Amino acid sequence: MRIKKVFDGLLVLEYQAGNKDALGQLVQRHHKKLCAHSYWYTKDIDASKDIVQDCWGIIMNKLGGLREPNSFSSWATRIVTRKSLDYVSHKTYRQKKSQAATVEETHETTGSKEDAHRHVREAIAVLPENQRIVLRLFYTEAYSLKEISTILDISVGTVKSRLFHAREKLKNILKTKL
Repeated sequence: MRIKKVFDGLLVLEYQAGNKDALGQLVQRHHKKLCAHSYWYTKDIDASKDIVQDCWGIIMNKLGGLREPNSFSSWATRIVTRKSLDYVSHKTYRQKKSQAATVEETHETTGSKEDAHRHVREAIAVLPENQRIVLRLFYTEAYSLKEISTILDISVGTVKSRLFHAREKLKNILKTKL
């Protein structure tokens, strides 16, 4: 993980020095990951691609002033996170989410492993959004506590607290379901 950050940092420094090809390499390295990250919030593939495309414009404009080149990944992810959350709050996301939940409820799974995964997904869906986001960034995206605090613009203590409370709620929810 550290090598990737250093390589990204070198690409940022090259871009800041005038090498425009370095931005192309950063896009190649991060575009799919950022689209997937945005999709996690929007649940709309086209919207997530549009959001990330808009974010690349912002990144291009602000990359020259990035003071910590090795933090490029978390910095870009923070931009995509904020834009994705803006999309969610301004669009008909709640309607799409309820339709998706209805479809998922009617879909029956057969295996016990699939049942367990479904129970965990349902339990996570019940958590407050801020706890779901921290869980995803920590467990799925493998960001450190410090990186999550940077991405979400909250303190490390708040990240730890949200993780703790999310785990406790998940334990209680899963105990009652099983």
